[in-house]
Amino acid sequence: MNRLLLFFTILISTSTVYSQQRNFDYLDVFQLEYANDPQISPDSEYIVYRRMGFDVMKDRSEGSLWIISIEDPSIHHKMTARDGSESQARWSPSGDRIAFVSSSENGSEIYLYWTETGALAKLTQLENSPSNLEWSPDGSHIAFTMKVDSEAPVIAKMPQKPKGADWADKPRITDRLKHEADGRGYLNPGFTHIFTIPALGRTARQVTSGDFNHGGSLSWSPDGNMIYFSGNRNEDWEYDFRNSEVYSVSVSTGGIQQLTDRDGPDYSPIVSPDGSTIAFLGYEDKRQAYQVTQLQLMDKNGSNRRSVSTGLDRSIGNISWDEKGKGLYFMYNDKGLTKLAHINLSGKVTDIVSNVGGTTLGRPYASGNYSLSDDDVIAYTISRTDRPAEVAVVEKGGAAEVLTSLNEDVLGYRKLGKVEEVWYKSTFDNRDIQGWVVYPPNYSEAKEYPLLVENHGGPILNYGPHFSTEIQLYAANGYIVFYPNPRGSTSYGEAFGNLLYHNYPGEDYNDVMDGVDHLIQKGIAHEDKLFVTGGSAGGIMTAWMIGKNNRFEAAVVAKPVINWISKTLVADNYYGYANSRYPGQPWEEFETYWKFSPLSLVGNVETPTMVMVGMNDLRTPPSEAKQYYHALKLRKIETVLVEIPEASHGIAARPSNLITKVAHTLAWFEKYRK
Repeated sequence: MNRLLLFFTILISTSTVYSQQRNFDYLDVFQLEYANDPQISPDSEYIVYRRMGFDVMKDRSEGSLWIISIEDPSIHHKMTARDGSESQARWSPSGDRIAFVSSSENGSEIYLYWTETGALAKLTQLENSPSNLEWSPDGSHIAFTMKVDSEAPVIAKMPQKPKGADWADKPRITDRLKHEADGRGYLNPGFTHIFTIPALGRTARQVTSGDFNHGGSLSWSPDGNMIYFSGNRNEDWEYDFRNSEVYSVSVSTGGIQQLTDRDGPDYSPIVSPDGSTIAFLGYEDKRQAYQVTQLQLMDKNGSNRRSVSTGLDRSIGNISWDEKGKGLYFMYNDKGLTKLAHINLSGKVTDIVSNVGGTTLGRPYASGNYSLSDDDVIAYTISRTDRPAEVAVVEKGGAAEVLTSLNEDVLGYRKLGKVEEVWYKSTFDNRDIQGWVVYPPNYSEAKEYPLLVENHGGPILNYGPHFSTEIQLYAANGYIVFYPNPRGSTSYGEAFGNLLYHNYPGEDYNDVMDGVDHLIQKGIAHEDKLFVTGGSAGGIMTAWMIGKNNRFEAAVVAKPVINWISKTLVADNYYGYANSRYPGQPWEEFETYWKFSPLSLVGNVETPTMVMVGMNDLRTPPSEAKQYYHALKLRKIETVLVEIPEASHGIAARPSNLITKVAHTLAWFEKYRK
C-alpha cells in the first residue's frame, strides 16, 4: 500500500470513529473496566492483575485475575476458568506458582495456580476471609492474616422459649469501642491474627495469640524464621487507637518481640534483602489534623531507628526494597499527582513516573498501586484523564509502556470532557491554590456554560487529573466542572494540610470561592450560572458555602456532617475526632463544635438545596442529612431529601447508586438552570 493510499485509509477510518462518537452516558458506567493490583513475575516476563468490571444484572463490581506477557501483550488471558471474585494474586519466589484468594457465597479461600500446567488447587478451609498473603522466601509456606471470631458478651440469661414459638431475635450486645464500620455494618467480635499454611495445603496454623489485632502487611525474614508485622499490643490498645508498633513473631514458637515504642502509628514493616534492616512507615503523633508519614529504618532488633525522608514534605506509602537493598521504591502524592519514586538510604529521591492511579472511578481521587520484579522492573496502574487504570511497566530511568487497553471498545467511541489544570491565589493569605476545570465535549468559547463546583471529601484527601465517571457525566450534560484542592488537601505538605487544625471549615471556604472568582475573571464561569455540590467533607463545604453566600443557583449537599456535636457521637468513627479535629469532646467544647457546624449557618441559606444520603451510611449518618433538610423545610427554603436505599457512605459502590446520585444532582440543577 503506498503512503497516499495509507493516509486516506487512516483518515477515513478516523473520521468513521469520530462520526460514531457520542457523549458519555449513564449506562456506559456499567461497561467500564480497570486494572488493579498488578503483580509482576520475579523474572519480569508476566504480570497478573485484577481486572475489574461491573455486572449490570447484579449491580456490583466484579474482579477476576488475568495474565499478560510483557514481551508480547497479545498473550493476555484470564488466569483460571473459575467464576466469582478473585483477588490478592501473589507470585511464589521462583515464579512457578501464584497464590490468590477466591470468594463466593460460601466464603473466601486461598487457592494455588501452577503457571506451567495451569493446574489449580484449593489450599484452605477458613473461618473468615484471608488477607495480606505473603510467600516465605523458600516458597514452602504462605502467611496471611484472618479474623478469629469470639463470643459477644452475655448480660442476662433468658428463659427457654416454647418449642415453635415466634419470639423476637436476641438483643445485639457490645462492649467494644469500635463495634461497627461503614460499608460493613455491625462488626462481629474477634481479633485478627497471623497464620501460616504449607504451600501444598493442609491445616492453617495460627502464629500470633492474645486479644489484640495483628493486621496489615507481612514481611518474612530471609531465613523464614520470623515474620514482621504491625499492631497494637498495648494494654490500653482500644483507646490508644492512633498508635501502632512494629513487631516480630517467631514462626515456630509464636514468641513476639516489640521493635518500636513511640507514640504514633508505625506500620508496614518490610525486611531488606540481606535481612539486616527493617524499613517501615510512621511518625511521632502530635495530635494534628494532618501529619506527613515518613520512611523509617531500623536494625532488625529495633535499634538504630532513623528517618530517611525528612527532606520530602510529602507522605510516603507502599514501600518496596530495591534489588540490592540500597534504597526503596515508594508512592507519594504531589500537587494532585500520584508519583512512583525511589529513595536511597541517604534520602535522595528520584521520581520515576507521575501518573499512577485510575483505580477509583467515581470521583478523581488519588489511587493506584505497583509491584517489583527481582531485577526492579515495575508494573503499575497508569492514570489518565480520559481512561480508567491500565497496566503499564517501567524501569528506573526508562520510559513507561502501557500493556492493556481495557476501555477502547467503549471510550474510544465517546466524547469526553477535556481536563485542564488551573492555579490561582488565595485572597486570604496569597497561597497558591490548585484545581482542575473539565469542559463539556465540543466546548465553544463563544457560548456561556453553567459552572458546577465539585468539592472533594476528606477533607484530608486530594483530587487530581484522573478519570472520573461523575465528573464526565456532569460535563457530558453541558456543565463546566471545577474541582479544587483547597487548604487541608494532601499532596502540598504538612503545613498546608494542617491549616484546618481546630479550624474546619475555615479558610478552605475562601480558597474554593477564590477559584470560582478566578474562573469568572477568565470568562470561563458566569455569576448567574453557578452551581455547587460535594459529598462527605464536600457536603460539609457545600452547606458551609450556601450558608456564607447566596451566589449559587442551586446546591446538592451529599452525605454531609451538619452538626458536629451529634455526628461525632453517632458515626462509626465517633472516637476519633477529639483533639485532632477539635479540642476536647463535644460536651467539653460545645461552642467550638457548634460554630464549625453548617447547621449554625442554616438561618442564612436562601439557595434551593437538595440533601442526599445513603440510608445505610454509618460515617455521616442519615440523621445528619435529615437535620439539614428539616431545618430548611421549617424555613420554607426550596429543598428535597433524597435517601438512597442500600447505600453506605460510599454511595458509588453500586453502579446504579452512582447513577442515581449524578442523575438526581443534574435534575435538581436543571430545574434552576437559566
